[in-house]
Amino acid sequence: MAAHASVCCSLSGTYSTFTRFRKVFVQCVNQRLFSYATHKRNEVELAASTSAAPNFVAPLKSRSRRQERLPEESALPFSEFLTDSFRRRHSYLRISLTEKCNLRCQYCMPEEGVRLTPRSQLLSTAEIMTLARLFVKEGVNKVRLTGGEPLIRPDVLDIITELRKLEGLKTIAVTTNGMNLARFLPKLKEAGLDLINISLDSLIPDKFEFIARRKGFVKVMEGIDKAIEMGYSPVKINCVVIRGLNEDELIDFVALTEKKPLEVRFIEYMPFDGNMWNFKKMVSYREMLDRIRQQWPNVERLQSQLTDTAKIFKVPGFQGQVGFITSMSDHFCSSCNRLRITADGNLKVCLFGNSEVSLRDVLRSGASDEDLLHIIGAAVGRKKKQHAGMFSISQMKNRPMILIGG
Repeated sequence: MAAHASVCCSLSGTYSTFTRFRKVFVQCVNQRLFSYATHKRNEVELAASTSAAPNFVAPLKSRSRRQERLPEESALPFSEFLTDSFRRRHSYLRISLTEKCNLRCQYCMPEEGVRLTPRSQLLSTAEIMTLARLFVKEGVNKVRLTGGEPLIRPDVLDIITELRKLEGLKTIAVTTNGMNLARFLPKLKEAGLDLINISLDSLIPDKFEFIARRKGFVKVMEGIDKAIEMGYSPVKINCVVIRGLNEDELIDFVALTEKKPLEVRFIEYMPFDGNMWNFKKMVSYREMLDRIRQQWPNVERLQSQLTDTAKIFKVPGFQGQVGFITSMSDHFCSSCNRLRITADGNLKVCLFGNSEVSLRDVLRSGASDEDLLHIIGAAVGRKKKQHAGMFSISQMKNRPMILIGG
């Protein structure tokens, strides 16, 4: 990690380097650094960022000292730029490849649709790879490609192929709605795709069409079968559970795991702009688990990794397993290791936070990797201990899920 030490020494000991960073940082704030927040919030963030800039060296050094005190068993040193003030190490990066989707799922997209970002303001393939290389160099070992629907981006195979070449990147994953999966999967696997998550919210074709506002159930099921056929195990199925819509299918989804290597992941309904979230529509993880236990009393919880988002359970004798994403009723913020880059190039350090930093604008200003790292480090350093809670989140301004990358 000599490069890390060099960067830190440069930051703390060379005034000219800091001056250049501050110039780029302030310039990018002026270019709508927090581009999705309200205008008033932009002004507040701008004032806070510029006034705090002269003292930025101290927080970085402080985080570096905290990093040195981590237990020996935590393996190699980790980048201070991707380590927040609560010692969370962000080794997992989600990159949205597009805002477009061939479905219109109710929980993801407002009924009236969304205003798409002009193509010129989206990240190019070269910009995606520049950021990916930088994050991987700093310690990211897992990249997930999302959308919109990532498989409708024409160069998705090229992106996966280039990601596969990055030394230190262990896992490349894709979250897809499955509509094009059966057709593309052989080439995706050849390019180096390791993991697949497929969105499926109903096993009833008519209900699928109602939720997705489009036909496509048969194509999605073909994609799931193709993934199993090609050896992906487990194939993860993401199911957003909404009361009055599909909570009556919990047992049917679990039954899928009896004969197939699936991990069905039940996701609590989360509030995003335009998705008509209501607390009464949310089915909590504990309620879902109680329903499943009525059918399978012996369902058992499996041990999971510290940074796993899902609580994993298995019915003894079943080939697959089930998981619960409990963002609303039992958050897992203390172990969060995820960062997100939106299709228009904004860094989100929290799915439910509405502050964003435009890495696209930093890149296009001609900034160096060092400048980028300082800005990324500043954003990660501001990450809060936990999200605001489901009721507060429901009142906050944020993007629709499709524009975040979910």
